[in-house]
Amino acid sequence: MLNGYLRNQCYKETIELFELMGASDWGFDSYSCNFVLKACMELEDYERGREVIKRAVDHRVDGDKFLGSSMINFFMKFGDFDSARRVFNQMISIDVVCWNSMIGGYVKGCYYVAAFDLFREMILCGVRPSAITMVSLVQACGGMRDLELGKRVHGLVLVFGWGADVLVHTALIDMYSKLGEHERARSVFDIMPAKTLVSWNVIISGYVQNCLVYEAFDLFQKLVLTGGGFDSGTIISLLQSCAQVADLDSGKVLHGYIFRKGLNINVILCTALVDLYSKCGALKEATFVFDRMKNRNVITWTAMLVGLAQNGHAEDAIRLFGKMQEEGVTANSTTLVSLVHCCAHLGSLKKGRSVHARLLRYGYAFDVVNRTALIDMYAKCGNINYAERVFEDVSLFKDVISWNSMITGYGMHGQGHKALDLYRRMLEEGLKPNKTTFVSLLSACSHSGLVDQGRSLFLSMESDHSIRANEKHYACYVDLLSRAGHIKEAEVLIKQMPFQSSREVFEALLNGCRMHKNIDIGIKAADYLLSLDATNPGIYIMLSNIYAEARRWDAVDHIRGLMRGRGLKKTPGYSLIEVGKQLHAFFAGEDSHPNSVEIDRILENLKSELEALGYVPDTSCVLRDVDEAMKIKSLWRHSERLAIAFGLLHTPAGSLIRISKNLRVCGDCHTVTKYISKVVKREIIVRDANRFHHFVDGKCSCNDYW
Repeated sequence: MLNGYLRNQCYKETIELFELMGASDWGFDSYSCNFVLKACMELEDYERGREVIKRAVDHRVDGDKFLGSSMINFFMKFGDFDSARRVFNQMISIDVVCWNSMIGGYVKGCYYVAAFDLFREMILCGVRPSAITMVSLVQACGGMRDLELGKRVHGLVLVFGWGADVLVHTALIDMYSKLGEHERARSVFDIMPAKTLVSWNVIISGYVQNCLVYEAFDLFQKLVLTGGGFDSGTIISLLQSCAQVADLDSGKVLHGYIFRKGLNINVILCTALVDLYSKCGALKEATFVFDRMKNRNVITWTAMLVGLAQNGHAEDAIRLFGKMQEEGVTANSTTLVSLVHCCAHLGSLKKGRSVHARLLRYGYAFDVVNRTALIDMYAKCGNINYAERVFEDVSLFKDVISWNSMITGYGMHGQGHKALDLYRRMLEEGLKPNKTTFVSLLSACSHSGLVDQGRSLFLSMESDHSIRANEKHYACYVDLLSRAGHIKEAEVLIKQMPFQSSREVFEALLNGCRMHKNIDIGIKAADYLLSLDATNPGIYIMLSNIYAEARRWDAVDHIRGLMRGRGLKKTPGYSLIEVGKQLHAFFAGEDSHPNSVEIDRILENLKSELEALGYVPDTSCVLRDVDEAMKIKSLWRHSERLAIAFGLLHTPAGSLIRISKNLRVCGDCHTVTKYISKVVKREIIVRDANRFHHFVDGKCSCNDYW
């Protein structure tokens, strides 16, 4: 009766019947205890299981080897390795099943050395290992990532005569795949006398793990041609391979297979589909699958959330997290670090601090990857002091990525000297810089106008650290020179590059030409960029601006005509400001906001106060052929001014105002914001497309160099 309940997964009934037996004249034996102990394991009821074992010992029925094996499995399942070993040591008759229970338990608990020690003890006791023994040892080698030990165990497999066993073969395939030895895995697979679907799935999964996508599909085709069926496990591996290479078409074919073959639609399969569509940028399809799932676990929610975040829908990702909380799903580390990146993208400090609090609460904030993300988030949200606090926590390990993130943060805030000081500290502490370190340093020098220091760093890369400059380093160096007005030197550097010039290099040169009104070199740079990509509206806009600043309106009209002819549009300028728990967006020239009347009144008052202090509009920033009055009106409708006025309207007097802008701040807005910070006696932080500007009492942290 107990066995019947157990087989039908009626675990509570199994325990209730056992209790009834104990309270009656029936009594119980080792078999009864064996059945009920398995029910306790299924229900994950550790205390009840211990009580069963105690009663078995008290009634002296614990000597049976089958019950002994179950007792070992029970303790191993709950991580009580000491109790399991005590049971094992007290057993009078120990067969291979009991040895396997101990060895397998150690392997599952990642006690690999203990597993091998026990195996040696088993051999010394004269017990011949079974196929299950060898499977556990092979799995241990994979867990230890020890290829040489794995080869020796493979040899033992042959010595003990288990070379034809399908379970052992499958374990060997899995081990070699995990250790990157896909050719050895394939050799084992090819010599298998009988291949099961599990074996096919393991070798296909192994190819996917080793990024051998096309080989995985080739094997799948062979599986189909052999007449063998496939299951959801096969499709999950193939969907993961499609996600690796963003192969949307093949992924859709597999999605069709699922329905045509009537495969079991489980949460793992649906999550793989959500992940595939998200990584391919097909958010409509990802959302379709996600919304129709009856059961969603934290991995599913995270896959959808990461998909939104990585495809530029940070606000939607944050909203989805809110729904996840409403459904009572506890976030994991990946979920939260994705939210950190979303907050960094939006410049949302309040939400970022909230996510940081969750990371601390769940114990994830001490992970080096998560901490680096927090440094980046605080820097991008304009609070470099918070970024420093996270970085300087002495209780936490700092790797080179953490140092790079802090150097980058200093750079984007125009604190080039601090970035260089941190680099020197990094060297003193014995850390070796990598390629990203020098990208961050050169960028920091560029934003702070530290030309000589940047030159020195560029030369020291190879001479002192054996790091050969790549395209990113050259782009940063060209940007450094171009911003500082060394246009000719930058052009010569590009010609001397040891490889074909990249788009980023010429964009840096073109930007410098715009800043310093070098039309001739600017035209050459723009021509080269358009030869690479004639559909990039940013290049047309920058070239148009160069002509506009030179008042060559005929050329401006020609460039804009080309854009219209090719269906290209300028990216509209907008600014974001967070008030309360909500982000508010303002577009240049907007007058449809509910607070437009109040915003206009504030801006008009500010305009009068600023003019009284000596402010004169710089209409050269308006790159349109219109009269002066229209130019001045246009300047006062720039998105950051609308956002600042909204901030003044809805935040307490004296409080800090934070704004994020998608484009570079124009010269006149920069001047106006300096004046406003002095008039209203507030700090204003503006993050534009390139860097941060901290406006305090009429001055900016960039020292007018940006």
